[in-house]
Amino acid sequence: MFLLQAPEVRELELFTSMPEPLRRRQRSAWADANRGGAVTDSFLEGPVFDDAGNLYVTDIPWGRILRIDAQGAWTLVAEYDGEPNGMKFLDAGTLLITDYKNGLMRLDVASGKVTPYLERRNSERFKGVNDLIFDSAGNLYFTDQGQSGLHDPSGRLYRLRPSGQLDLLLANVPSPNGVALSPDERVLYLAVTRGNCVWRVPLLPDGSVAKVGQFFTSHGPSGPDGLAVDAEGRVLVANPGLGYVWVLNGRAEPVLVLRGAPGSSTTNLAFGGEGRRQLYVTDSTHGRILRAALDAPGLALHRPR
Repeated sequence: MFLLQAPEVRELELFTSMPEPLRRRQRSAWADANRGGAVTDSFLEGPVFDDAGNLYVTDIPWGRILRIDAQGAWTLVAEYDGEPNGMKFLDAGTLLITDYKNGLMRLDVASGKVTPYLERRNSERFKGVNDLIFDSAGNLYFTDQGQSGLHDPSGRLYRLRPSGQLDLLLANVPSPNGVALSPDERVLYLAVTRGNCVWRVPLLPDGSVAKVGQFFTSHGPSGPDGLAVDAEGRVLVANPGLGYVWVLNGRAEPVLVLRGAPGSSTTNLAFGGEGRRQLYVTDSTHGRILRAALDAPGLALHRPR
C-alpha cells in the first residue's frame, strides 16, 4: 500500500511592505466589482525582476507599476488609466503588461510611458487578460480570464506568435489565471482559479493542444492564482484562499508548503536573488512582499527574440 508522505511546511517571511504614503485608502471601481466595495488601498500582483535585481509589481485598482529595490525601498514607476495584472520583460527596459481593462500594454520603464501592444482581437475586446509567459521561441502565452467561473466556463488561453498570429488554444476554462511552462516547454501549466485546480496543457509540435487534463486539485475559498516552475520541474502554486504556496513534484504531490501569516493572500510568484533561489510572493490584500529561500533555483524567464 502506498502512503503519501506529508509535505514539509515552512513559513514565508516578510520582505517588505508598501509604505503608507503609497497606499490609497479609498474606494475604487475595481474594488467595487471585485472586493465587494471594500476600501482596498492596493492589490499587488505581477512580480518580475529586472537585470539589476529590482522587483516590479502591479497595483491593479490604481493602475500603478511599482519598483522595489534589493533593500525593500519602493518607487512609483507609472500610473495610468488601467488595471494592470501580470508582467514580463520584452527587453531590458520594456515591460509587457496584461491589463484587465485595456488588453496587452507596453511600459517604457525609464519614462513611465504606457502604450498599447494588443488591445483587441479582430476588433473584439478581450474578456479581461490576466497573466503571461514567453517561451524560448518568442511565443507569448496569456490568459483571458474576465469574470468567468464554474457558472460561465468561457475563459480563454491564447498564444501570440512572433509573426503576430494570435491562436486561441482554449476557450472553455472556468477562470484561467497564472501560466507557467515545463523546463522542456512541452507542457503549459494553467491555474484555474474558480475550478480550484491546475490544468496540464500539452503543447504539440503542430501548435495545437490535446488531452488537456487536471494536474492538481486544491480546496478552500479561492483557488490557484500565480504559478512558477523550478529547475527540477516542480510546479509552484500560489493559493490565495489558503495563504499557501504549494510546491508540487511531477506527480502533483505537495512536497513543500510555504505558508503566509494568517489572512495572507498569496497571489503571484517570482524567483530572484542570487542564483534565483529566493521565491518572492505577493500578499495582495495587505500590500506586502513575502519570501522564502528554496533549494532549487527557478527557471530563467525568456524574452522575445
